[in-house]
Amino acid sequence: MELATLYPPIEPYDSGLLDVGDGNRIHWEVCGNPDGKPAVMVHGGPGAGCTPAHRRQFDPKAYRIVLFDQRNCGRSLPHAADPGVSLEHNTTWHLVADMEKLREHLGIERWLVFGGSWGSALALAYAQTHPDRVSELVLRGIFTLRPFELYWFYQEGASLMFPDLWEKFLAPIPEDEREDLLRAYHERLNSPDRDVRVAAARAWAQWEAGTMKLRPSPDLVESFGDPDFAVAFARIENHYFVNEGFFDHEQLLRDVDKIRHIPAVIVQGRYDVCTPPATAWDLHRAWPEAEFHLVDDAGHSYDEPGILHHLIEATDRFAR
Repeated sequence: MELATLYPPIEPYDSGLLDVGDGNRIHWEVCGNPDGKPAVMVHGGPGAGCTPAHRRQFDPKAYRIVLFDQRNCGRSLPHAADPGVSLEHNTTWHLVADMEKLREHLGIERWLVFGGSWGSALALAYAQTHPDRVSELVLRGIFTLRPFELYWFYQEGASLMFPDLWEKFLAPIPEDEREDLLRAYHERLNSPDRDVRVAAARAWAQWEAGTMKLRPSPDLVESFGDPDFAVAFARIENHYFVNEGFFDHEQLLRDVDKIRHIPAVIVQGRYDVCTPPATAWDLHRAWPEAEFHLVDDAGHSYDEPGILHHLIEATDRFAR
């Protein structure tokens, strides 16, 4: 079987900054077919921002492809690389409201919602809040921000599989503060001392980049070390994680009945260390109506061949 691959590079035909309140403006862009099926790409992190490759997971002849950078990251303003930028008004529910404002701004009635990693959590939260605005869901690398998921990646679990990388993650934190690494990092990522802030942010971001793929990517790890990207990415992620995503206990699994009728595809890498398959399996068990793919030879990243194949197969099928 020939695996599906990314569509050719494409440029936006429209873009802008949308005022969503609280002093925030989110960057958005639209590419593909202006008369095509609307789809919105929900990026990960939170705080990672969109990339040109994200546009290429949809057939540009069939889709009107919407991408946006969530609050305080990517090309959205103000940017969390500035330590003076407050994240008080950056929560899951602010982002859900931002998506609705963007949908209305673009005059879209319903759209396919496509999200991976943190984007899967935000896509589920949006769909459960506005089920009548979602035509289909395509979800990858399922993440619901339950305490054990966060503990696995930021306290103990993944650390046992990557002891060399974990040592670098621990380096900015004194030994007597390592019992709660999320809190210890929170203090340093918001430090007024730039050297402290950047060192912590780079360690945080590069830990994630180093564990993201089944086969390591030194170029990805290096790119995550860019100081402005790393500080925004790490500050926003940590802000969400110390607040457990601003969710009630088991909320995204609890509220599956609200979206059970929506056609959906779930794609998960078996060797995903960032968002382990147990969470995707829990969602599959709660929502057996959704099509489920557990990809044996894949990690977390969307561009792992088996994962990408199922994602593009899903968007191609839903386009028809």
